[in-house]
Amino acid sequence: MKTISAIFSIAMLAFFLSIPAYAEAGAGEFNKHKADATRHLEEAIKHGKMGHPKELSKHAKESLEHAKKAKESGADEHMDQAIEHLEESIKHADMGHAEEGTKHAEEASSHLRESKASKKD
Repeated sequence: MKTISAIFSIAMLAFFLSIPAYAEAGAGEFNKHKADATRHLEEAIKHGKMGHPKELSKHAKESLEHAKKAKESGADEHMDQAIEHLEESIKHADMGHAEEGTKHAEEASSHLRESKASKKD
């Protein structure tokens, strides 16, 4: 009987110790996509400040893809705001308005920095 109790106790301990690993898996995906979105957004802003609307648009589109994936993996409302500003940035950059596109990219960057993984119940 002691052996069964010991095995059961070890199994329960192992189960409870593994729960944080499962929780981190979702946060890990969020963090990867957020980092990729941030990297492309920095490039978009850099090119926008140089007056290169095509490159601004290209990198903003890459950032938008990753921001949407981060949102799918669980993000708060700041990611929604970042996505909206990225869409505006792309729209203006595609019209050749690098300055206005850059303003929206910078606003998206601010929201992206604020964004965190949302807690799922």
